[in-house]
Amino acid sequence: MQQIYLDNNATTRIDPRVAEAMFECHRAGHVNPASQHRLGQTSRRTLENARETVARVLGCRLSGMDADRVIFTSGGTEANNLAIIGLAGSPPGRVIISAIEHPSVAVAADYLAGRGFDVQRLRVSREGVVELDHLRLLLNDRTKLVSVMLGNNETGCLQPVGEIAAICQSSGVPMHTDAVQAIGKMPVRFQELGVSALSLAAHKFHGPLGIGALLVQYDASLEPILYGGFQQMGLRPGTEAVGLAVGLQTALLLWEREAEQRQQRLRQLRNHFEDSIRRELPNMVVIGGNSDRLPHTSNLSFPGVDRQALFMALDTAGVACSTGSACASGSSEPSPVLLAMGLLGDIVDGSLRFSLGADTTEAEIDEAVRRILRSIKELRR
Repeated sequence: MQQIYLDNNATTRIDPRVAEAMFECHRAGHVNPASQHRLGQTSRRTLENARETVARVLGCRLSGMDADRVIFTSGGTEANNLAIIGLAGSPPGRVIISAIEHPSVAVAADYLAGRGFDVQRLRVSREGVVELDHLRLLLNDRTKLVSVMLGNNETGCLQPVGEIAAICQSSGVPMHTDAVQAIGKMPVRFQELGVSALSLAAHKFHGPLGIGALLVQYDASLEPILYGGFQQMGLRPGTEAVGLAVGLQTALLLWEREAEQRQQRLRQLRNHFEDSIRRELPNMVVIGGNSDRLPHTSNLSFPGVDRQALFMALDTAGVACSTGSACASGSSEPSPVLLAMGLLGDIVDGSLRFSLGADTTEAEIDEAVRRILRSIKELRR
């Protein structure tokens, strides 16, 4: 039976072109880029070329005394932790995050609360979008950081990050955005957003697992969370992985080249997927469907159907999806994101997340719809 992979928000499969670029990089025999000999200098040039590509494609300021910084990390979780803990500084003070953040932001904020910070959570509407009036109410002269994701990992709902950044700038407060689900799915320009820091992860857009980055404005005060080395200005010590950096670079360049086509295709496939199911199940609910969303994410609720039972039935039927964030997939508890949206219990209890990738085909979508409808019919019977 053909396995249909609709869990790309958890991870995407690496693009063969990315794998080939990494293979050639490893074949070149790169060594520690911090070494001072000729081989080390060659490796350093390859690494810095990858760093410059990331900065250019994502709209960073590239040169001068006010050039933005690109800090390579092990992925989105480390980038988010570095941003939340590193930008907040020392207590006391207030940290504001949205109620729908990824666990790598939410739990990092809980850690800060344990250190004495006053952590506040921004309310969101029933359509999954943060309430700007609540932000204005929470901001005060003790606020040290605001963090709101760009696109939600469970619903795909886009957040008004540009507006939030402008509000934060007027109050002199740094702002971080977790853009892990947005990079490689929609145009993102760091300087245009106006945020102080932005997180990304290569494996969310067909790059390799094990590398991400934190983009940081030149004047943002950032403390390290790891110690023991001078690499990356001491902000993220440890030997940089040249092959992984080349993988991230290649995945971003492929996105840049194919961006318009990928966006349009993903949106068409997602809409076709949702419309096909709705024709047979008119009571199906698209969570966040009235909001602007990432083009590849569908959080669908089938009221009256238990999400865990449907998830297992679909897994047996060869459709890979998710009951929520992959970082919390071991839990059978209702999604904190959907609860924060104030959705009714039967909507939350019947929801599953389906997420498409650049390699998803229309034939796979049609077959997935057939299997989903069949599985729901069997469960209801």
